[in-house]
Amino acid sequence: MWEFGIITQQEPIRKGAVSHTLMVEELGRRKVNDGDVYVMRLYNRLDQTKKGEIACAAPGDARKWIEAFEQAKQQADYDLMRGVSWNRLQNENEINLDGHRPRVRKYAQGLGKLVRIGKGPEMLLRQSSDLQNHDMVNPNFGGDTGDASEAHEWRYVRTFNGVRIFEDIANSKGGRGILLKSVGVVSANPDTVFEVVLSLDKHKRYEWDMLTADLELVETVDGYYDVVYGTYEPKYLNWWKAKKDFVFSRQWFHGQDGTYTILQSPAGHKEKPPRHGYDRTKINPSAWEIRRLTTSGSSTPKCIVTRMLEISQSFWGRWKRRHSSNFEKSIPFALLNQVAGLREYFAANPALTSDLPSTVVKSKAWDPLIIHSELKDSEPSDEFYDALVRGESFEDEDSDDDEDDDDVTTPKAGKVKLKNVSWAIASLALKPTKALVESSELVTNSARVTIDPSHFHSTLRRAKNENDPNSWSAPGGEKFMIRGKTYLTDYTKVVGGGPLLKLIAVDWFKVNERFDAVALHPKSLVQSEAAKKIPFILVINLQVPAKPNYNLVMYYAAERAVNKDSLLGRFIDGTDAFRDARFKLIPSIVEGYWMVKRAVGTKACLLGKAVTCNYLRQDNFLEIDVDIGSSSVARSIIGLVLGYVTSIVVDLAILIEAKEEKELPEYILGTVRLNRVNSDSAVSI
Repeated sequence: MWEFGIITQQEPIRKGAVSHTLMVEELGRRKVNDGDVYVMRLYNRLDQTKKGEIACAAPGDARKWIEAFEQAKQQADYDLMRGVSWNRLQNENEINLDGHRPRVRKYAQGLGKLVRIGKGPEMLLRQSSDLQNHDMVNPNFGGDTGDASEAHEWRYVRTFNGVRIFEDIANSKGGRGILLKSVGVVSANPDTVFEVVLSLDKHKRYEWDMLTADLELVETVDGYYDVVYGTYEPKYLNWWKAKKDFVFSRQWFHGQDGTYTILQSPAGHKEKPPRHGYDRTKINPSAWEIRRLTTSGSSTPKCIVTRMLEISQSFWGRWKRRHSSNFEKSIPFALLNQVAGLREYFAANPALTSDLPSTVVKSKAWDPLIIHSELKDSEPSDEFYDALVRGESFEDEDSDDDEDDDDVTTPKAGKVKLKNVSWAIASLALKPTKALVESSELVTNSARVTIDPSHFHSTLRRAKNENDPNSWSAPGGEKFMIRGKTYLTDYTKVVGGGPLLKLIAVDWFKVNERFDAVALHPKSLVQSEAAKKIPFILVINLQVPAKPNYNLVMYYAAERAVNKDSLLGRFIDGTDAFRDARFKLIPSIVEGYWMVKRAVGTKACLLGKAVTCNYLRQDNFLEIDVDIGSSSVARSIIGLVLGYVTSIVVDLAILIEAKEEKELPEYILGTVRLNRVNSDSAVSI
């Protein structure tokens, strides 16, 4: 059992045991006493009356707390596997943040004085753990875990104020205009840059933002979404004579790799109608991406800041033809130049570049306790998350040709663009073949069961071709980047191979309440006679919160029995904590509106850490119920996706994260392509 304490130099203000049933949810930003804090909710998923909240001054601190709790949960699970009884620590000794707290005003000295878990955070977060997987702890909370290709093709246009400007020249079917982006390196950690960008302090914004410096908060929707109002007097931009005002929404996400994404869209609000003396204008749809930059031999934190926006094709076309100076007096130009403003702002304020953000710990009746984090990165951030760009092709892995796909195939010339040649060669050479994966994960000397897809009927149609709407198909794994054989030493990722499991059906349901244990429903595919002859079925039940709620259920089948000593076998019959730490999904929006692509991203996500996953193991199947509504961030993203769902083509890859050398290289468990799914076609249960 691992012990947790929030302590001062003298005595704990909170102390208790962290069990494997502890859940941690990020609630985002909250206004407290005229300041912003970043809040986490802790609760026991078996008894949600045991709950509490912790707030931090910086989002990066919140992420470190979450990582510490996750490591403690894994240790608790490991203790249970070794036979250590949880009953020796009674329930009343579990961590409780909801009760009375003594008045503490003394400062603690370092995170080691704030959190005590097992042997301490230094042992826990800087070194390999004593768990059975012995994996290196990821400071970015699961960031270096896989990628998918993106459809953008960026071409350098010119440099403004030392910041590069790019144009997306790809023929994007889901776009509404031309995409531009500016990219610059800022000497500060991503947490600090994120806070500066979101700050409404006009005196600070005056130092770097010429367009949206005068902002006021109109409404806070939740911890990840708000609406702001701004004014601008056109003294420096174009030929405007009247004062301008605008309203736009801001939606932000913090990825498991530590990257921040902020989406900004023009909006309207009843509390901010058109104002006398001002012309209401629309700020271009735009996005920020703030990603840590790992540099060797430098102690100064740095990050890559990208500003992306949408601009009308006619305006951009006229500027490119004439190189008119009018563009340099326009709103898009001012937005793109915010990156240059940030760079100079941090250069002029070196105190802001510190990589040691402060943390505030609170319960519901709170006095602040301020400490300084001493955690350092132990693994470089992944710089290859969009390194692979290839042409699209329609592939159905359910065809009878699967057995012929075991050989490594080299992508066609002209289809692959790579940032690093040596990395590319390693990726292609170490690509896991399906035959190799089958030999380790399945019982190869057992009889192969022939799976006829026509025996399985689902509520969502199988695609007839790549343009068939409201349908599904099973693409190959070549679009996805997964951990290679040498990942633990050089962090190399390789091109994914053919999926191990065959996708046999996809159901699309709508329900009034959350629908768990789909496989046990009498009319479920799993209960059919044909399904009972399959050695193993993996059921992924994505529970989508909406009005009504939706369930996207995917059924994957193994043609042979699963090797119980393999990674898949240990995942199937393992503990929930082990599954939570390994169950991984890689998303990729193949076609769709660019802001949806930025929100969803292409980075792998450990679902068990991002949302609540419930597992049902019976007979010849394992069902994973993924409660997307259990996370504020996931709810926010899925809400955006549902608004564009009929125009989106999305690919998903499912895999089990490899953390030991014997488990490498990773392999793709299953894939699915969802082609412009119509919510009205969902079948009621």
